[in-house]
Amino acid sequence: MAEEKVILVDRLDNAVGLMDKMEAHEKAVLHRAFSVFIFNSRGELMLQQRAFGKYHSPGLWTNTCCSHPREGETYMEAAHRRLQEEMGFDCDFKKAFDFIYKAGVGKGLTEHEFDHVLVGESDKLPEINPEEVETWKYMNPEKILKDIRENPDQYTVWFKIAFEELQKFKKIDNA
Repeated sequence: MAEEKVILVDRLDNAVGLMDKMEAHEKAVLHRAFSVFIFNSRGELMLQQRAFGKYHSPGLWTNTCCSHPREGETYMEAAHRRLQEEMGFDCDFKKAFDFIYKAGVGKGLTEHEFDHVLVGESDKLPEINPEEVETWKYMNPEKILKDIRENPDQYTVWFKIAFEELQKFKKIDNA
């Protein structure tokens, strides 16, 4: 199977090329990504613990689903595909906001992503893909914030950034 490619972008999210995913992470090249946050009807966020076999950030807790779109695929199409592949269900969601970050993730790799954050609601229970996800849980947002403060090394770098921004977004959205 050919190496998965990521879509390289400029700081305005204009596609500027393709690169092998591992090479992009080794060279810290800005590329397109997405992060899906699914809340249940009680307002709890579905978190996943990344599988221990993942090439970076293994065993860390993160948002419901995240990945990279493929060439010719919108980030929304990719998000629906990956939610199904990782968590075994799909649902409606909408774009909340974007952000750019650059951070080391261990093993000489750096995530440098233009991340599209998507938010939805569903009470469907996941059927996790064990190659991608170790386990999952619902968690109240206030408890997540407290746990991130107390145990920051148990969460992925992008989740910590996106979740903090999401709290600001939700306050604005609910005003």
